[in-house]
Amino acid sequence: MNILNHLLLAVAAMLLVCQGSPVHAQEPLHLTLAEAEKLAVKNNPQLSAAVFDAAASFQVPIEYRAAYLPTLQGNATGVISDQGSRLAAGGLNNPTVYNRFATGLSLSQMVTDFGRTGNLVDMAKLRADAQNQVAEQVRADILLVTGQTYLSVLKAQAVVDVAEQTVKARQLVADQVAALAQSKLKSELDASFANVNLEDAKILLVQAENALKSVQAQLAAVLAVSGDTTFVLVDDPTPEPVSGRLDDLIQQALSDRPELKGIHLEQSAAEKFVGAEHALNYPNIGILGAAGIVPAGQPQIPEHYGAIGINLNIPIFNGWLFKARESEAQLRAQATHERGNDLEIRIARDVRVAYLDDETAFKRVGLTEQLLKQSQTAFELAQSRYNYGLSSIVELSQAELNLTSAQIAVVGAKYEFKEQRLNVDFQIGALK
Repeated sequence: MNILNHLLLAVAAMLLVCQGSPVHAQEPLHLTLAEAEKLAVKNNPQLSAAVFDAAASFQVPIEYRAAYLPTLQGNATGVISDQGSRLAAGGLNNPTVYNRFATGLSLSQMVTDFGRTGNLVDMAKLRADAQNQVAEQVRADILLVTGQTYLSVLKAQAVVDVAEQTVKARQLVADQVAALAQSKLKSELDASFANVNLEDAKILLVQAENALKSVQAQLAAVLAVSGDTTFVLVDDPTPEPVSGRLDDLIQQALSDRPELKGIHLEQSAAEKFVGAEHALNYPNIGILGAAGIVPAGQPQIPEHYGAIGINLNIPIFNGWLFKARESEAQLRAQATHERGNDLEIRIARDVRVAYLDDETAFKRVGLTEQLLKQSQTAFELAQSRYNYGLSSIVELSQAELNLTSAQIAVVGAKYEFKEQRLNVDFQIGALK
């Protein structure tokens, strides 16, 4: 019984300790933009899939190149037949079928197919390089989305900070007006207006906190980490606007964008395939050989056998199949060329638009900062006028709203410019 009591006391003590111990929430994840990009590239399954596809594509040239090498096969044959049997149907020949058991090797070696295999190998190499560029494009897309989401989290956090400051400031005003109303120095209407502004600020704070949680969930998905992860992010300094002439940036994009590199490689691969299809019209020359032993069989079959020969396969007529295949390859090559031209046009357009948006976003940063200064001055004047009884609560309320809008506009302009700067880097192929 004493042992049972001791056990019960020990369990009770453990429960008390567990109840007294606070449950530690998940530690926030501290990241810089470079660390976030590295984590996204490491964890994102889309990039992993693209890399595996590229690796698989580099096996295709080996598959085509196998036609250059000899093919060696082992054979074993056993036959039991009626004596004197001959094949009477199913073929043009009519050989005698002998009882036998034989083993041997057969060898085939292509001599030449007049360039078809060589073109197929080159085509496969080019397509593998193009698939590698697809992986690079996926990587750039991931870096862009990571950067945009990272900045969205910073922006949402900045808006939360503005909302919290607004709640504190309006709480102070509401308390002051309420005290004055109790002293009969201000009307109850003034107190009501102040409380309305305070509640409006609280609504703004709730919405800002919800927006922050939403973009944090998006960033967690991009980084492939737990969905309830909270982040503490480092805000890099505001970059300078894009330097350089627009034409130079367009040329850089046409040179560095991975999807354009990829389609150029696809164009070259399509041209190689045209050559391969054209080579179907030429003969195919190969060497065939066979050798083996017959350990058991009828006396008519020698104990050893061996033969070697050369085979010339000359296409004469196949219903214009090869001509149609070559024409199809040529048309598809022309279509790929036109898609490349279209992509160049769209890339030049996107770079131009990104360049203009970057300029506009940079100007907006300066304008919103001036707006904030003016709004802060107007708010201070409105507050002074209200305190001296020279204006109504409506004027002060409007000044408060204008100040809050200006603060949020400054935050939005700052991070919009950073996003536009990131988009320019993406459009010119600098995100790698």
